[in-house]
Amino acid sequence: MSPNMVGFSFIMIGVFLIIGKVVRLHAKWLRNLFLPSSIIAGFIALIVGPDVLGRVTSQFLEQGSLFYNGLIPDFILEVWRPLPGMFINIVFAALFLGKKVPGVKKIWRVAGPQIIMGQTVSWGQYVIGLLLTMLVLTPLFGMNPLAGALIEISFVGGHGTAAGLADTFVNLGFPEGADLALGLATVGILVGVVAGILIINIGFRKGFAKHVGGKEYFTEEEKERLGESYGFEMESQVKEAKAIEPLALHLSLVAVAIAIGYAMQQGLILLEAATWGAWTDVLLFPYVPLFPLAMIGGVIVQIFFDRLDINMYIDQNLISKISGFALDVLLVSALATLSLQVIGDNFIPFMLLAIVATAWNVFAFLYLGPRMIPEHWFERGLGDFGQATGMTATGLLLMKIADPEYQTPALMGFGYKQILFEPFVGGGLVTAASLPFIYQFGPFVFLVISTVITVAFLIFGLVKFNPNRKGRKKTADSTGSA
Repeated sequence: MSPNMVGFSFIMIGVFLIIGKVVRLHAKWLRNLFLPSSIIAGFIALIVGPDVLGRVTSQFLEQGSLFYNGLIPDFILEVWRPLPGMFINIVFAALFLGKKVPGVKKIWRVAGPQIIMGQTVSWGQYVIGLLLTMLVLTPLFGMNPLAGALIEISFVGGHGTAAGLADTFVNLGFPEGADLALGLATVGILVGVVAGILIINIGFRKGFAKHVGGKEYFTEEEKERLGESYGFEMESQVKEAKAIEPLALHLSLVAVAIAIGYAMQQGLILLEAATWGAWTDVLLFPYVPLFPLAMIGGVIVQIFFDRLDINMYIDQNLISKISGFALDVLLVSALATLSLQVIGDNFIPFMLLAIVATAWNVFAFLYLGPRMIPEHWFERGLGDFGQATGMTATGLLLMKIADPEYQTPALMGFGYKQILFEPFVGGGLVTAASLPFIYQFGPFVFLVISTVITVAFLIFGLVKFNPNRKGRKKTADSTGSA
């Protein structure tokens, strides 16, 4: 494939992003769902590609014709297919760059209940996914046991994680898993927005949502910003390095973070091969993707800048733009190359996974939320619910609806939570390692581990943070004092 063809393929991503932006601008219902332009662009590319329009054009054109498979030629799709696995490294390497890492005590004091709640929900998604797979999907539909990890990968991880794990699915003999994960991630976004807004309305009538109102929920500008973002920005005073272009500097920092992650990955592979891998056939690290280690590389770079007191040279807004660009490219290319036939061939398992995941998330929020988050459980839990359905922005917009004036610590707690949450689940080390672990040790072993960890987080949250328990303790203390 010539360099011109590769370059033209990237130009086409830009064309579809513009089309997605225009469609979003003129479709109010898409703005109300807070779907970003990149997801809309990806679905438009999917529709005009081989799986939808191509099925029509192939009836009228000879094989080998330019538009035999729709409006997107095969060479463009060939360039797009590996892009998600490449650009996910940029997204995760930039995750903590430009954000001064606070002390663990402060993180725990502000966001402790939300960290435990988020871990409980995420590990619980493994439990329900593995149970569904072992009891129904594998025996009745012949699904690969790796399907047990799809819910956590798709609902907590979202489109980026699902697309980034495509190569891992292929290497482990479950290539259709990537398409199913992307489809489930899309369902997750819709569930998060629609169910979340419905829950807020019910909560308002029942008296749980005490801070709703005060002003219009969203201006059109806020809808645009929330729909296009995947996080929130932190303001800081930034100094520009004079000897290098700022964009080049920040791209270099992302590259260094990825390089550190790659060095760690290769080191772990060599270590494993020299230890237990030398006398057993059990190997995990060759199947673990690069992106969670690139995230650790980003943390190392940030800590280095913090220790030298030169963190003011990292512009978090510029890092966010680099990450946003990479995420847009990732989403368009991943959704455009999604196989609808795979979802159609596995439609019943796909729907069962989506229904079970939705039921667990709603149950966790409505039942566990008030028992594990002592103060402002509704507003704080909404952020966790939105993130557990596939997108950080969903959590942000639900918190904004429930608390438009930011009268609760929900937003601060949600932000601090990510520091002790994302390195592990929702696209972190556990998410990346879950597939090779299930492949090597079987679903039952991982089910036992997931169940133990879920129960441990659940018990800890109920004992440590349960407001009813604290109320009883205060009553007992006051009675004893009297």
